[in-house]
Amino acid sequence: MGSAALEILGLVLCVVGWVGLILACGLPMWQVTAFLDHNIVTAQTTWKGLWMSCVVQSTGHMQCKVYESVLALSAEVQAARALTVGAVLLALVALFVTLTGAQCTTCVAPGPVKARVALTGGALFALCGLLALVPLCWFANIVVREFYDPAVPVSQKYELGAALYIGWAATALLMCGGGLVCCGAWVCTGRPEFSFPVKYSAPRRPTANGEYDKKNYV
Repeated sequence: MGSAALEILGLVLCVVGWVGLILACGLPMWQVTAFLDHNIVTAQTTWKGLWMSCVVQSTGHMQCKVYESVLALSAEVQAARALTVGAVLLALVALFVTLTGAQCTTCVAPGPVKARVALTGGALFALCGLLALVPLCWFANIVVREFYDPAVPVSQKYELGAALYIGWAATALLMCGGGLVCCGAWVCTGRPEFSFPVKYSAPRRPTANGEYDKKNYV
């Protein structure tokens, strides 16, 4: 029963991390305008993401524009798109694999094969977290490097956006959840008695005179 609880907890964490990764991929707040001047009143704030850039006016009005040309984008944006979308799709595959091998489902008969399927699903979730961590750290490195570069004008300096922090939290949940699923499947492989208990009742045996034995009702 303990391994089943680990698998369920890990699966919940993985699903939450998967939703957070989708949210981080779609949000335009990967880079946010840095306020380095001494002017308290700012006219507008610029957001940049993987799919669009937005300008937020001081009045609260926001205008977004989707990137029209893919080839005109920088190499880090193109790579981040590919890696993030690939991680999201791989997490979807990992979800189906984990549900197939989880102890709370009956898609596969209980046994070592079922545990190995769940172990594969947990490993795929952990791989998704590592795959999504690459573009997040790459973007953060570029933002920090350009922020402290004196050659970059103050108006072109950016700070880390909220989407990066959401993505980091999502990758942490994916890796932790995948690890818990792997631990639950590993325990179930080595100690089958930790899985969901299955109770079997012995068939009733008639006696010589054709009546059922009283021991069947004890």
